[in-house]
Amino acid sequence: MAERPDEKEMEMAVEDLYREEVFTDQQVGTIRRMTPVTAEGAQDGSRAVQYVGQTQLLTPAGALPLSFEIEAVSLGEAARKFGAGAAAAAEDTIKRLEEMRRDAASSIVVPGAEGAGGAPDPRLQGGGKFKL
Repeated sequence: MAERPDEKEMEMAVEDLYREEVFTDQQVGTIRRMTPVTAEGAQDGSRAVQYVGQTQLLTPAGALPLSFEIEAVSLGEAARKFGAGAAAAAEDTIKRLEEMRRDAASSIVVPGAEGAGGAPDPRLQGGGKFKL
């Protein structure tokens, strides 16, 4: 049976609320404008508006979602910087995937070594009575 989350863990940070607006060109991706607001919903001028770009990178394994911050002061500027931000996010994602692939390829499988979940992999344990 699943544990119920602690009520304290599920509380929203009232001082960190944002109004989210989504803009799209219906071709390349979307830009989310995150406008800081007070607990009453009024715009909070003491915090900066944030822009977040979202698109997908097509891979042989399927579409890989990309999300990246765009340093901009207006929606138009964010739209102009979208391509550069998407390219940088794609490059960073590809580098991280290559690192993960190298790490997985260089890992050595040792009989009796811990498998997933912290338990020894039963496929690597022999069926006989003698253990080394």
